[in-house]
Formats: sequence, C-alpha cells, structure tokens
Amino acid sequence: MPTEGNPGVLFVCVKNGGKSQMAAGLFEKELVEAGKPDAVRVASAGTRAGQSINALSAEVLAEIGVDISANSPIQLTEDAMRTAGHVVVLGAEAQVPHVEGVTVERWETDEPSLRGIEGRQRMEIIRDDIRTRVRELASRLGS
Repeated sequence: MPTEGNPGVLFVCVKNGGKSQMAAGLFEKELVEAGKPDAVRVASAGTRAGQSINALSAEVLAEIGVDISANSPIQLTEDAMRTAGHVVVLGAEAQVPHVEGVTVERWETDEPSLRGIEGRQRMEIIRDDIRTRVRELASRLGS
C-alpha cells in the first residue's frame, strides 16, 4: 500500500468516465511494470462526474492489460487535489479550482473526432496519446 509520504497524482476530466480513468489505469500499469507499484498514489476524478465508465475506453484498455471496468466515476474535490498534490487535467473542457500548494498541469490530448475519426479507432488513438504522456509523467514522479 502506498504511504501518505509518497507523491500522488490525480487525473481529472469532466465526467471521469473516460480519459482520466484511462490515464490513472495506464499510470498504475507503468508503476507495476517499473517494479514500483506503490511509488505514487494514483486517483482520478471528474469536474461533473458521470454515472459510468465509458465502455469503449474500458475495452481498448483491457486489450493492453488494464482493467477499469469495475471503476466508478468520482466527483472532484479540493481535498482530493490537496491529497494528491499533483493534478493532471485532460482536455480543454475540465476546469479545476486553484488550490494552494497543488501543482496543476493540463494535457491537451489528441481528439481524433476533429479529423473525422470515430468509434474504436478514435479511442485507440486517445489511449495511445495518453499512454505516451503517462510514461513521461511516471518517469518524473516515480523516480
């Protein structure tokens, strides 16, 4: 189990049903593969949490060994931001409050639908974009 002294990261999007859940699952996978599963506390939340996980997000993650299917969206709180200390906002829509002492970075993730790419192919491109960013963040926070 991670301890309170470990760094934390909180991934945030609007509904916490897709991108932020994908990022958290992929981040946890990176930590496990690096042999440091407890090096960073990982969570996700939504600014207007939805009701369920995006099924296509869960499906394309399952293909690479990440299971988010049993997760549930969680509403963002300032306490969660403080606990994590490091917040990653995915996409342009989600807006988070300023919380003293919390580092916030925004990932403008690829949006294939702007190029007419939809469905499964869209979600695979999003997954791969987030995975690349997660690897870089894991190396920064987990080392």
